[in-house]
Amino acid sequence: MAIKDDKLHLLIVDDEADIRDILQFNLENEGYEVDMAESAEQALETLSDKHKLIILDVMMGGMSGFRMAERLRKSGNDTPIIFITAKDTENDMLTGFSIGADDYISKPFSIKEVIARVRSIVKRTYKPDAAASNSTIEVNTLLVDLDKKEVLIDDNIIDLTKTEYGILLLLLENQNRIFSREDILNKVWTDGEIVLERTVDVHIARLRKKLGNYGDCIVNRTGYGYTFNQGK
Repeated sequence: MAIKDDKLHLLIVDDEADIRDILQFNLENEGYEVDMAESAEQALETLSDKHKLIILDVMMGGMSGFRMAERLRKSGNDTPIIFITAKDTENDMLTGFSIGADDYISKPFSIKEVIARVRSIVKRTYKPDAAASNSTIEVNTLLVDLDKKEVLIDDNIIDLTKTEYGILLLLLENQNRIFSREDILNKVWTDGEIVLERTVDVHIARLRKKLGNYGDCIVNRTGYGYTFNQGK
């Protein structure tokens, strides 16, 4: 069964095409997005912030996996690494871990074992951005569905214009922060349209009316601007 991670990117580095292919096939079946490199030198050019795990062969022509890992760690790159190698001596394992490896798998390996270890490291090290993972904003019975761009109160959809929705979202995402009329104009009206500050007051008055009791949470701090305050 495919994992629930939303296409996490992995980088496989191995100079044996057969191993790259079998790892790619099985990990993609598990729901991962897999990039491949046939050398450490190519991997260093391919590696980017999107990669959340590196599966790295130790013995390769040119730069070794150990050397690549050392360069990454010295540069401050802390992307998790699983070493895969034909060597399984204690000294080799200690070398790998001392460099900063997160795991070590000996050849020949079981695909199930590789998948299990990948899952374990991803679960332990990958922390999705909180803002990106939240698809709703809730204040008691007021709910904003960010994916559908809908606002509901007591499960009833509130019909807002694009501008009203933009103002509400700005205030909800920054509760208790005061936005001047100019701030709201700059953040909500982004198409270059020339709008008077008074227009903000008109839209907020309409928004308050549509929100019913929640409209009272949109507070005007005289001389400063507007804020969303649940305690109002």
